[in-house]
Amino acid sequence: MQNNDERYPYNHHNQAPLRKNLRNEGTAAEATLWLRLKGKQIEGMRWRRQFGVGPYILDFYCPYLHLCIELDGAPHNTIEGSEYDLRREEWLMQQHGIHTLRFENKDIFIHQDAVIEHIREVTKKILANM
Repeated sequence: MQNNDERYPYNHHNQAPLRKNLRNEGTAAEATLWLRLKGKQIEGMRWRRQFGVGPYILDFYCPYLHLCIELDGAPHNTIEGSEYDLRREEWLMQQHGIHTLRFENKDIFIHQDAVIEHIREVTKKILANM
């Protein structure tokens, strides 16, 4: 018999308090990007915040596109952080077919329109290939 993690690896019950805390205590960059993603503003796609997939919690996730957006701060700019991110991205792709887009927090404030346009272009490309 499979355990619940193998049958339905999304938003595990034991992650609920952490996901809620991450939503409530998120960064200013996350809050700013969420204002541009929520309400199906990009190509009509629905996004979720702090969505659990297996052992990981994704900053933003579009289930229809199998697309994850991660916003990175200082901890990601280390060798250990980069290696962790790479392992995580490989696991998400291999196990669930989830592509990951990464942006630095500062890009949300400095180049917000360019970030949104990049997300829009990737979204269009995925939709065109479905």
